[in-house]
Amino acid sequence: MRKTAVAFVAALTALVVSSARADDAAMVIYKSLTPELALQAARAAMKTCRDNGYQISVAVVDRFGLPQVLLRDRFAGLPANDTATRKAYTALSFRASTADLAKSIRDGQLDPGLARLPNVAMLGGGLAIESGGTLLGGIGVSGAPGGDKDEVCAKAGLDAIRDSLDF
Repeated sequence: MRKTAVAFVAALTALVVSSARADDAAMVIYKSLTPELALQAARAAMKTCRDNGYQISVAVVDRFGLPQVLLRDRFAGLPANDTATRKAYTALSFRASTADLAKSIRDGQLDPGLARLPNVAMLGGGLAIESGGTLLGGIGVSGAPGGDKDEVCAKAGLDAIRDSLDF
């Protein structure tokens, strides 16, 4: 009887340990931007655009594509908020600059149908936020006279937080 009890306890222990290991394997651990860091990037992007005389909106989305920060300057155009958010979402989703994506569509390297996907904006001004191979979010700027100028401001936002992203 004692041997049976010991065998039962050993089997139960093995089951609990293997079950715990299975739970650990099912867990996902990820890094994300803090709201403070997202706000710092957005403020830096807005400042660069303001310094260049542009009234813009800037959006930072988290790694799941949800808006984390949205700033709109006083005289930014009516579609600027939505467009900035869509640019940030697009850069995150495709893990690429929206200017590069737009060029790839024009050059026939990407299917133009991609531009008609929901929440996608294939216009310059959106950049993915990455560090150490980890995708953290996206930043999008809209309102400057051209996507190239929007992208300069978005890049300034990334540059402002780059030192905090090194991990």
